[in-house]
Amino acid sequence: MKYFAGLDVSLEETAICVVDETGQIMKEARAASEPEALDALLSNLGLPLERLGLEACSLTAWLHGELKAAGWPAICIESRQAKAAMGAMPNKTDRNDARAIAMRTGWFRAVHVKTSTCRSWRSLLVARRTVLNKMRSIENVVRAIMRETGLKLGTPARRDFVVRARELIEDEHGLARMIEPLLEILGTMLREFARLTKQVLDIVRDEPICRRLMSAPGVGPLTALAFRATIDQPERFRKSRDVGAHLGLTPRRYQSGETDIQGRVSRCGDELARTALYEAAHSLLVRSKKWSILRAWGMKIAKRRGLARARVAIARKLATILHRMWVDGAEFRFESEKAAAAGASKMIAATARDTFRLLNVLQRARRDGVSTEAERKRFRVRFHGTGNNSIRSVASRERSTVR
Repeated sequence: MKYFAGLDVSLEETAICVVDETGQIMKEARAASEPEALDALLSNLGLPLERLGLEACSLTAWLHGELKAAGWPAICIESRQAKAAMGAMPNKTDRNDARAIAMRTGWFRAVHVKTSTCRSWRSLLVARRTVLNKMRSIENVVRAIMRETGLKLGTPARRDFVVRARELIEDEHGLARMIEPLLEILGTMLREFARLTKQVLDIVRDEPICRRLMSAPGVGPLTALAFRATIDQPERFRKSRDVGAHLGLTPRRYQSGETDIQGRVSRCGDELARTALYEAAHSLLVRSKKWSILRAWGMKIAKRRGLARARVAIARKLATILHRMWVDGAEFRFESEKAAAAGASKMIAATARDTFRLLNVLQRARRDGVSTEAERKRFRVRFHGTGNNSIRSVASRERSTVR
């Protein structure tokens, strides 16, 4: 006879239900949400448990690790599946939840429980983001209070915010008494925020996987560590493209009969890693200056569908690429050999064509009597990267000016 146990974990107590393979309830009990208490209660049952299911919650990872170390066949049940199954019950209680988990433990899909190291890394990133969000909230409050008296802070850097605010309220004694405590809090939070950031950088510096992921454009220390802590074990994904769906970067779909609707991205999975990849995609599209196949693909989408959709597409593609880099142990390849050769020939041809156009514009300007000083000011060309875009924009702009 096979026996299954379900544990509905709460902060103080855990409801336990044990059933056999026919669904007959064998034992129901409650115990403290501590590994020692749960181990003692399960040992006193004297039943050979085939599986012990826990619904995913904040304490589950800790209890799962301790129960596995004690020799129990513990698994963590996917919370969305558990919610869907328990939603049919008219009364929701911890006892009923434990029954439902126990009766369905045999066919529930077990989810991956991250290692303690990855959980600690993720906690560090959450702590840093929390401090950053609170700093933004306090800064907005300071701006709103000062704006009521006509004082405008502008857009100083975060490290200069407190100094700039104190300069503006120096002669406003009533306002200073109100804002000064907030500025003191901001100063303290800024120092602690820098400490948390340094911890992240120290971890990434000693983690070879994070350094490899940072070879991809747009991926910095925060994105690399968030992805590393979220994925934990890359072999649990059969295909690299499954990572995008795991992080909620694929569109929802509703299909029934002749109806087939694709909606926005699902936004399921880890929100921290999804946000980090989205920010990395924005950096790749807007700030990155080095050409890559990925950036060219994203710019095509941006021209056709808009920048917002391009960010999501790049974030999903980045998730796939980073996972494949991790599995293969390879660095990011900015371009293939064929693409590099084709791109070099196109760059040379475009540079020659745009230079010829610019020379024509300069000759036309001299013919029309433009002074030497005006030429230097109006026809200055700066080369950035390949220089094609800057030359073309300057040439077209100055051609219209001369005409």
